[in-house]
Amino acid sequence: MSHLSVLFAPRQVLIAVVFLILPYFAMGCATTPYAYQTNVISHPEMAFEDGESQFERGKPKPILDGIGWVVGIPGKILLWDRRIDNHHVSEETEVALAEYLDKNGLDQVKVRINEYDPLGEWRRLRKNKSVSWGWRYTAGTLTALHYTLLPGRIIGGDNYNPFTNTINLYSDHAAVALHEGGHAKDFASRKYKGTYAVATALPVLSLWPEAIATNDALGYLRAEEDYEGEEEAYRVLYPAYATYVAGAASPLLSYGDSVITAGAVIPGHLLGRWKAHEVKQEQLARLSSRPAIQQVSSEGNEFQQAQDTDEPSVVQHIHFENESE
Repeated sequence: MSHLSVLFAPRQVLIAVVFLILPYFAMGCATTPYAYQTNVISHPEMAFEDGESQFERGKPKPILDGIGWVVGIPGKILLWDRRIDNHHVSEETEVALAEYLDKNGLDQVKVRINEYDPLGEWRRLRKNKSVSWGWRYTAGTLTALHYTLLPGRIIGGDNYNPFTNTINLYSDHAAVALHEGGHAKDFASRKYKGTYAVATALPVLSLWPEAIATNDALGYLRAEEDYEGEEEAYRVLYPAYATYVAGAASPLLSYGDSVITAGAVIPGHLLGRWKAHEVKQEQLARLSSRPAIQQVSSEGNEFQQAQDTDEPSVVQHIHFENESE
């Protein structure tokens, strides 16, 4: 280590602390009350054609998907979940995302589940006039080329492409799917979608939309009272966000990417599990309070029934007395 390295080591440590710790506090937790999307800015040309489905699945290809599963092993280890990039998305995950898109009015978002359709993506790039042509044929072209030349069917990587308004799913995890849906929801309300996409692709600024999508997924699960789903979401979305933090910090630090990622993902797992534990404790508290509420309600019903039973007898007794007179 050179003298300059020794001199600037404390500063690097400080930068590392800022990038690896503070973003978690900025990210927060489940947003309450949750706001469903109401101000979608879209274009009529992006409406689906007759007979076209919003969700499309790639045909099963065991060998190809097996290769993709192996390529996705690093992601499985980092997030400690075998469902990441497993290229076998269940119907339950699809339904969870479909309900999310429907409730947020995102009816023009295309969802490709483990599918490789470059021609379809180039067509959607041309049609998506909610993004200005200048951005579509520059940055948008780069994203389409990336999709074409580096197919996610092999390399994985769940993502949302704002230039084609498409979600690509390769992981069988509902929280991951909702996170990508959160990106679609975020862009849906933006007037200058292309500018926003390019600006937030820059280092550091890229953490902003990731935090929005993460908070939206957590807030949605809380609003839907899916507490088990929320618990699972914390376990995977927090360490996933840590990988984004590591990516933003890498250009500013002299350490290797793997060291930075490991240093970020470990506290991400710890914090995610802590938040998941909080959700579980809240759920246990709700369950333990229900019998007491039901008991009070039951006693109240019994008392009301007793009153209803007694009142007719009093009336009947008075009626008989009047007859005897």
